[in-house]
Amino acid sequence: MRILVIWQGEYGRRHLENIRRHAPSDWLVLDWRAPGLLPPVIDYPEEFLPEDMPAVDLLLSLGENPGVAELLPEICRRTGARAVIAPADSEAWLPRGLANQLHRWLGNIGVSVVTPRPFCSLTETTSGLRTEQEAVSHPFIAEFARAFGRPALRLSVDPVERRITAAEVLRDASCGCARYVAEHLAGMSVDEAVEQAGLLHHHYPCQASMVKDPLFHDTLMHVSGNLMKDEVAREVRPYLRVLQFTPEGKVS
Repeated sequence: MRILVIWQGEYGRRHLENIRRHAPSDWLVLDWRAPGLLPPVIDYPEEFLPEDMPAVDLLLSLGENPGVAELLPEICRRTGARAVIAPADSEAWLPRGLANQLHRWLGNIGVSVVTPRPFCSLTETTSGLRTEQEAVSHPFIAEFARAFGRPALRLSVDPVERRITAAEVLRDASCGCARYVAEHLAGMSVDEAVEQAGLLHHHYPCQASMVKDPLFHDTLMHVSGNLMKDEVAREVRPYLRVLQFTPEGKVS
């Protein structure tokens, strides 16, 4: 699969570097750094694009400016991309109204697009959460999501010591956060693993927005952290002790 990563700043750079480092060997990961400053409305996208752009299968749009989304239809025409992943880790970078417009623009030219909010909600079959969840219908998007998206781990646990002995990353977050968390879980008690996973996620640090999102009534950084904690909780749940209380209120 041929992927073009479109980025502007440190957020996009981190994702690009992690994807290049850990992508399947049969992927070709190319990149284009979009202009850092773009006008509020772009009437002529060609003014901001290079004359020659490579032929690719999938676009990954990691812009930190809404103008990048306005460039995507023309980039699809120039590259022949048939699928787009445009994550919304900040409402300021990809407002919901613009994300809806992007679906219409790309749908009109036969390009499949998902706009996962946050990025690490993406799986092979779905993108986004709650009322914004949408089906993943294009094989290029599904192929990307097999490697990068919603964190998936396999934890090995010593059932006697109830400590994590190894952590395997089945699917990393695009930014590399799941791999970072996994590297620090070995040796940890199952009783503290979930909360520590949340702290490690924040310390990485996650770059999703710290502005409260109206759908989640929480920040996207916290939503992303909860996805990580949920995955660790799923793995350690069989090893957690169920506390039972006597009539006197004592733990048995």
